[in-house]
Amino acid sequence: MFHPPRFVSRHLLPRLAGVLPSRSTTDTPTPPSKPEPFRAEDWLSIPVTNRSASEVFARELQSRGQFLARQDRWDELAAEMSAADADKQVTSNGTPVTDLLAYGARSDVIQAVEHALAEGAPANSASLIDGVSGLEEVLNEHPGDAMLAAVVALTHVDMGWAWRGTGWDSIVPRLNRERCAAHFDRATDVLAPYARETRSSPFLMAARCALFAGRRIKNLRVADEYERLIDLAPNNHRHMRAMGTQLLPRWFGTYDELELEARRTASRTQGIWGAGGYAWVYFDAIAMDEEACARIDVEFFVDGLRDIIKARPDQEMVNLLAAYCAVALRNGMGLDEGADFVRAQICSNDRWLIRDHMTEIHPLIWAHATDGFDNNARITSPSRFAARGRADALHVIADLFRDEISRGLRVTFTPDGPRVEA
Repeated sequence: MFHPPRFVSRHLLPRLAGVLPSRSTTDTPTPPSKPEPFRAEDWLSIPVTNRSASEVFARELQSRGQFLARQDRWDELAAEMSAADADKQVTSNGTPVTDLLAYGARSDVIQAVEHALAEGAPANSASLIDGVSGLEEVLNEHPGDAMLAAVVALTHVDMGWAWRGTGWDSIVPRLNRERCAAHFDRATDVLAPYARETRSSPFLMAARCALFAGRRIKNLRVADEYERLIDLAPNNHRHMRAMGTQLLPRWFGTYDELELEARRTASRTQGIWGAGGYAWVYFDAIAMDEEACARIDVEFFVDGLRDIIKARPDQEMVNLLAAYCAVALRNGMGLDEGADFVRAQICSNDRWLIRDHMTEIHPLIWAHATDGFDNNARITSPSRFAARGRADALHVIADLFRDEISRGLRVTFTPDGPRVEA
């Protein structure tokens, strides 16, 4: 029996007992030896890409935004953001350039706040106030600039999430909820003067939609606002995923509304994603809500996965969908019988995703999948985080090829797919 590393999640433990090839024996008795632990690396050869070209470019854009903010070159930052937004510039994986510049510009403030909260700083601590106050001063010095207003508003949104976390209201302390609400209220006030510009700007519309998570706005149909955003940027799957989450009953919608909007989105984006719009709307929702998972049209969802790969066959997307099926969606197993039946059907798609489309591992994607793609998860050691993702990916792949490995064969991934050899 092999002994996998202790840090691997229980749902990732490969069923590879007895896979090591038998050793040659002689007539001379040999003392019993302790079985060697199974190492996926001994049986698998697959390239590991710690930073794809799009991830490197994204980091450069974030650094550019951070640099301009640190140098107080706000006019320059606003001009670059406005141009990228008008041209709808995106990286090769579909991330808007404007979003990355904006995140870089506010990253120093957000990281300081997250660190202070993790250290238990009091609510009136300078580390929780000074950074955003400095950005508010920038806003006063540049009145009427929609791009900079959105940077300040999104800073408040990020701070609100840092205070609240992602748990149910019933488990979030009252002070944290109040601080979160105050930041979302301020973000709403900052963006309010730019309603006209928002209608034609994917970046501003996304910022407006980001406000919904922290505020209850009377008579507002969240789905209508997200529909406008998706129509402005139909190539960006993140907006569809965000809408699906917001339409869960715990936030602003119902299960019936979620199903309706998933189908409507698939219809409106069919020319880009095929049936993928349905899968994107449900992507995060069914990973966090058992009832939504139990209700989903599995066949439609799987068709969506296949159409997504047809539209975006790059390795980042292959890794994202494979890690979702193999890791993220399995995290909820055992909580609901109906949802488990659906999860098992969807999770089984990791087989064709890996066997037919994967040529390299992107460990950060797999590590994020273990955390349920939680954007608020704190990463204390990027190197350990990536190492965990790599180990999880290797064990999932080894499990898929367990029959070949049990026969003493080695699996090598090539640009044309996996090759099995002695």
